Amino acid sequence: MVQSPALHVDAYLVDVPDYRKVVLTRLRELCRAELEGFAEVMAYGVPTYQRDGVAEIAFASQKHYLSLYLLRGGVRDAFAGRPAGQSMGMGKSCLRFRRPGSVDLDLVSDLLRATAAASGPAAQ
Repeated sequence: MVQSPALHVDAYLVDVPDYRKVVLTRLRELCRAELEGFAEVMAYGVPTYQRDGVAEIAFASQKHYLSLYLLRGGVRDAFAGRPAGQSMGMGKSCLRFRRPGSVDLDLVSDLLRATAAASGPAAQ
C-alpha cells in the first residue's frame, strides 16, 4: 500500500494526481456525509474514518488503482456480489477501482450507510 506522509486529509488530497483528485474529493465528501459520528484521521498514511478509535473505512490513491477499504467484515460480506461486472476488483478488505471514472458512487454511498448503521465490534 502506498502510504502518504501527509498529516491531514487536506494535505493528502493536494498530493494526489489531478486526474484522481475529483473522485477522491467526492469520496471524502460522501464519507463525511454518511459517517456521522466518525472521526476523519490519517492512519497508515491514508484517509481513514474511525468510530470509537477503530478504523472502519479508508480510501487511498494507489499506484494502479483507487482503493476503498471496508474494514467491517459484515458489511463487505453483505455487498460481496454487488460489484460484479464492473471495472473494479474486490480484495479481502477493499474495493479496487482501476480508473477514477469507474468508481460507483451509489455503491460507495450504500456501503458507507451500511457501515454507519452497523453496531458491535468492527471485526476485521
